[in-house]
Amino acid sequence: MPLKPTQILHLLQDKRDEFADFDAKTLHLLKRYREALAATASLSAVEMLEQLSQVAPGDRGAELLEVLDNSGWVIPSGLAWDNREASLTWARQHITGITTFAVDGSQIYPSKDFSIPVALVQIGWYQNSHRSDGHYEKDVAVDVMTPTSLKVNNSGEPVDRRVNMRRFELETERIIQFMADHTGCTDCLALFDGSLVVTFAEALDETARQSYVRCVAQLLQASEHYQVPVVGYIDTTYAHDLTLLLRRLWDLPDSGAIHDAMLIGTGMQWGDRTPLFCCRRPGVLQHYPAPLSSQIGFIYLKAHDGYPVRLELPIWIQTSGQLEHVLNWVRSEIIVGGGYPYAIETADQTAVLQAGDRQTFYRIVQDWAEQERLNLRLSRKMVSKARRR
Repeated sequence: MPLKPTQILHLLQDKRDEFADFDAKTLHLLKRYREALAATASLSAVEMLEQLSQVAPGDRGAELLEVLDNSGWVIPSGLAWDNREASLTWARQHITGITTFAVDGSQIYPSKDFSIPVALVQIGWYQNSHRSDGHYEKDVAVDVMTPTSLKVNNSGEPVDRRVNMRRFELETERIIQFMADHTGCTDCLALFDGSLVVTFAEALDETARQSYVRCVAQLLQASEHYQVPVVGYIDTTYAHDLTLLLRRLWDLPDSGAIHDAMLIGTGMQWGDRTPLFCCRRPGVLQHYPAPLSSQIGFIYLKAHDGYPVRLELPIWIQTSGQLEHVLNWVRSEIIVGGGYPYAIETADQTAVLQAGDRQTFYRIVQDWAEQERLNLRLSRKMVSKARRR
């Protein structure tokens, strides 16, 4: 039965005061945080560290890595064009000859309709040399997960989690392979679709958490070893690193409803960015091997009409003097993609598995199991669906 709009509207009206109260409290708190942000702009990095001296480094939220000038927390890009063609011309000037690479993944989870647990993970990548001949590489790789790799047992542990872990592992391994193939490349960029600070893993068991940490650690180590920049791109971010920094500096109340992008985005024009910060978030970074736990930087960049996006990158990119070049490459990818990096968008389209792929995979497994005389049983529900279709 479809939703009844009148019932929903009636309930919303009944609860209007609760929404209004939340909104008013959030706006009041946001005002206090923005005032604290403005006050912090007058402090140097050394003065900030002095005020934070009694706070453990891993609980500061962020540490400033660039000098603030008169522009405060927003570093203007000075980029403005009259039309899209002009912006594309700028992008071509900065990205021509630069090889960009992105990878994404998709999966088919084990189905209860099969008596034997089996899953499929597919990753797709897109590599563009941005040459005049239009050369690019787009391909996929797959992995079939068996009952052994899914570690099926009677404990009720969700096997979907292991599928997600395998996908993450394959994605990071493929980026590392790209880096190894382009050792010392001064005109290469790997784009990672997601955060290099895997806070989501804190909610997982220790084995799963360590798996994600290990993958990212290997990625960061490979980036520095092969001297190939990698940038984690987070389009919609709810990170609280800067708000935690302000709480530590000015003893502000908790800011659960206020995130960095909301706080920092005021007054930013397209292409503008914040200074580079070192991420000092408590939690999962404590599980990163030293010195990687203090080697991830982040920047907020205005990329579209919404809140600024978050970029995470190894700090060696700044210390090697490549930061501005890398940021212009990212800006160029965003321009070509119309508000989202074209390489990441294309990798996603390459990797995605459609409903038809799911049915094809099940049919292949079924035919193969019959050929190998394996005891694969199908649920009556799947048999019934197959007959109807």
